[in-house]
Amino acid sequence: MPATDYGSHRLVVGAHYGLRDWMAQRATAVVLSLYVLFMLGFALFSSGPLDYGRWHALFAGQAMKLFSLVAFLALLYHVWVGVRDIWMDYVKPVGLRLVLHVATIVWLLACVGGAVQVLWRV
Repeated sequence: MPATDYGSHRLVVGAHYGLRDWMAQRATAVVLSLYVLFMLGFALFSSGPLDYGRWHALFAGQAMKLFSLVAFLALLYHVWVGVRDIWMDYVKPVGLRLVLHVATIVWLLACVGGAVQVLWRV
């Protein structure tokens, strides 16, 4: 076969990259929806006042801590995909985009640390 000198010769990488992000957004949205529905159900159908004691009892169990942590991690990944797409779409200087990506990652990791501290203090 003879080599051609016409057409695009660029290397295409990241096929289905957008599909993976779209699926991640939907999966994390499902986790967040389940968590919100559970919390709404607890608030609406709980007998008695929703005071500190009731909330403390809810979050004292390991299952609720784990469910909350999974929901929080889903929220952070949901945020990461959305914010990263904003930086990639609207920030054209590569250096500034890199700084914004790193700042976003540092901020999200700090949020994880704070969430773990709050959940496991109960």
